[in-house]
Amino acid sequence: MIDETIAAIAEMRSHSSSAVAIDAAESLRTLCDRDVDSVDQFRESLRQNAGALRRANPSHASLFTTMERLSGAVDPETTDIDAAKQQLSVAIDEATASIETGATAAARAAAPHFETPMTLLTHDYSTTVLQTLELAGAAHTVYITEARPRYLGRKMARQVAARPALDAHLLVDAAAASVLDAVDAVLIGMTCVVGPQLYNRIGTQALVRTAVAHDVPVYAVGAAAKVVDGGFRFENEFRPPSEVSLEPLDAVTIENPAYDATPTELFTQILTG
Repeated sequence: MIDETIAAIAEMRSHSSSAVAIDAAESLRTLCDRDVDSVDQFRESLRQNAGALRRANPSHASLFTTMERLSGAVDPETTDIDAAKQQLSVAIDEATASIETGATAAARAAAPHFETPMTLLTHDYSTTVLQTLELAGAAHTVYITEARPRYLGRKMARQVAARPALDAHLLVDAAAASVLDAVDAVLIGMTCVVGPQLYNRIGTQALVRTAVAHDVPVYAVGAAAKVVDGGFRFENEFRPPSEVSLEPLDAVTIENPAYDATPTELFTQILTG
């Protein structure tokens, strides 16, 4: 299961950064079912697998912090294998609960800003944005960019459309400016905030800067754990060229970064709970 989770994270089959961290944490639980000869062997296996999961997507702060936390879950003084496995299991429960609680706290902090019917614009896929809209409970019109080249916004559109109070509209990324004059606010999730930069799926910076130029307020929502200072260095990911063009283009270098950085000063508010 760990290898499968690593592959899913690397291929971005797990879309939300919070979901990525939870999936990675849960995959480590399979270590508790493996036979090992000693606690030291178990501890080393945990360290190696947590490191491999962390490296599967070095851009996710929540994945980084969760794997760092779990890699040291076994008490150094523990000598009993069953006790070591129990410590890991408890640590996984606590880590996943912390991630879920953090996202919920952020959504609760953001919901009061959206309690009256509005026209909103969002980008890509964010479980925390969805939770914010559910808690707000208002009848919003929601424009969703499809988030090329991975098209994760399509999943977001399906999730929005499944909620009776919300009117979902899907549009290509380049069409965002065409609807901004009708938009009351932009609401997006976030991968992480490191210093003066908010990192999120590619296309976020262009959308935010365009919204600011149209005098549309821009909000980002995410768990407080995604705001990091030390110990984490954001590393952008460059996706396969085939996501942009299935056919090779002669004399053309295809650039396909997964994330971009937006100055935090451009946001009306970053809501973390």
